[in-house]
Amino acid sequence: MTFTDEMLTGKSYQHVVSLYSASSKNHFLHMDVVKPFQELQKSAGRAGFNLQPVSCFRDFQRQQTIWNSKFQGLRKVHDDFGNPLDLTTFSEWEKCQAILRWSALPGGSRHHWGTEIDIFDPNLLPKNQKLLLEPWEYEKSGYFFELMCWLQDNLADFDFYFPFLTSSSQFSIGREPWHISYLPIASQANNRFNQEILLQSWKNETIEAKNTLIEHLSDIFKCFLVK
Repeated sequence: MTFTDEMLTGKSYQHVVSLYSASSKNHFLHMDVVKPFQELQKSAGRAGFNLQPVSCFRDFQRQQTIWNSKFQGLRKVHDDFGNPLDLTTFSEWEKCQAILRWSALPGGSRHHWGTEIDIFDPNLLPKNQKLLLEPWEYEKSGYFFELMCWLQDNLADFDFYFPFLTSSSQFSIGREPWHISYLPIASQANNRFNQEILLQSWKNETIEAKNTLIEHLSDIFKCFLVK
């Protein structure tokens, strides 16, 4: 299936299907990613892990809500150690950069493609402990360290990889050891996505700091979007 502009920017559901028959689970993936992920789950299960999604496909409106809420101070924006940042002391562009380190732009999230999955093991999460999706949870002494070790050894066998795992001086994105991507399909979307497609998705949409984002769009594509 060829990605349309609407699919790339989360404005279409045509490329995604429900991961589970039970609608209450409400997780959607690209139709060509469901089977590979289920096979990965089965393999993890044989190794003793209960591999489950936290977040899969997210549409434009959902990403728009996340972005606007963070910019307005209604959602936590944190540093690399999970500490909340006081965005009232930041310039508009500084606020954008702080948010972009951990959250994508509406229309610019890889989760729009249906190829991305944030994962965890609910059996490893301590009772009454809320999942935070912060790097330390997946690192040594974290709840999911053993799962992480298994994934690093086995993901490639199922054509998945970690797009945000290794730090690079080229990118300003935070490490996301919970985020896996199905490479064969994600690479197709990545090759098609560009600034023009993103800007078209923003027409008639309310996006906080839109003018500042447009002014710095080349920098955003260079530093905050993994190609």
